[in-house]
Amino acid sequence: MPENLSASQARRIALAAQGFTRRRPEATVSARHMHRTMERLGVLQIDSVNVFARSHYLPLFSRLGSYDPAVLDRVFMSRTTHYVEYLAHEATFIPVDDWALWRFRMEDFRRRWDSPDSWTSQNVRTLAWVQDELRARGPLRPAELRADAPRERGTWWDWDEVKLALEHLWRTGDVAISGRRGFERVYALAEQVIPSEVRERDVPRQEAIRELVGCAARSHGVATAADLADYYRIRDRAAVRSSIDELVDGGELRPIEVRGWERAGRPVEAWLHRDAVLPRRVDAAAILTPFDPVVWFRERALRAFELDYRIEIYVPAAKRRYGYYSLPVLVDDRIVARIDLKADRASSTLQVQSAWWEPQSRAEDAERIAQELALAASWQGLENISVSGWGDAAETVAGALVVTHGRVLRHAHERE
Repeated sequence: MPENLSASQARRIALAAQGFTRRRPEATVSARHMHRTMERLGVLQIDSVNVFARSHYLPLFSRLGSYDPAVLDRVFMSRTTHYVEYLAHEATFIPVDDWALWRFRMEDFRRRWDSPDSWTSQNVRTLAWVQDELRARGPLRPAELRADAPRERGTWWDWDEVKLALEHLWRTGDVAISGRRGFERVYALAEQVIPSEVRERDVPRQEAIRELVGCAARSHGVATAADLADYYRIRDRAAVRSSIDELVDGGELRPIEVRGWERAGRPVEAWLHRDAVLPRRVDAAAILTPFDPVVWFRERALRAFELDYRIEIYVPAAKRRYGYYSLPVLVDDRIVARIDLKADRASSTLQVQSAWWEPQSRAEDAERIAQELALAASWQGLENISVSGWGDAAETVAGALVVTHGRVLRHAHERE
């Protein structure tokens, strides 16, 4: 490994760490493939937006290609001992063995709500009743709790308070997610979900943060302190820096300079993980979710991939530049485009609502994008692909789709 890196080398290291140098399986994607991918990611962010596909399905599609979503549902959302949900980064699936690493965050939530005027202090009866019901009846959906909630003085036991109680108890680690039915969470007491040897593991705060920073460094390959803090949304920057120093002393990280990673004209401090590899090239094409670890931190996406990304779900329609839910597109080691996709189930059509080039795009990228769009349509069980005229890449991508897909519909896109 060289003593310093070019920006291109850093991108290749980062993509290798995220699994993009591994060939997609030729056989049917199995649970084993998903476990192997999660070993690299460490975390899989959950999101409810379902315009094309919910976000947590996309990172595995990006890396493994077409797979049966029911396999992911069984691996991540059934009652298993492999993964559990917690607020690592945002709401995410994490390995159940990592539960104890998050006790410091659970305790932070508990302390935050410890004041006499907090919601938890004022709703002790609700919290106790919810825990008693879960203890007696086992894992329950919120609706099942709501149906049996006692009615005292009209609105004392209303739906919002039961739901809030579950969410508070989940954040403090008293309750865990036992799985999902459809997309609805099933809640249970932590001891009903988390193995006792995991729950009883005592990990001091600094040790937990150091372990998480090490995991983030392995998943990034090469990273700045801000990158490492963001991977698991660790706000204690002093603890992150102390963890980096300890990992350097232990030989797990080493400082490195990345040419082009600068702030105010000066190189940004960066570190290389000891397991990082520098591939000669990255031969990949993938549609990414905005919540993929490759691009979810805006500062890193801009620095490493020249992607100035802002999700526009909450932007008024008239002010959107790229579309409601535009997805970055990776070709080799470059983010070359962003496309706004919608699965129109009624017409069995994958709608390309907009398509835009990024600064690192090349003329030959359109064919690779078209191939990924055809694969995405097949993965979602959609027979047709349509392309609107919105975006400077729309015409070129439509033309490439005619070659790869055989038939492309055109549709007028209105900014929703």
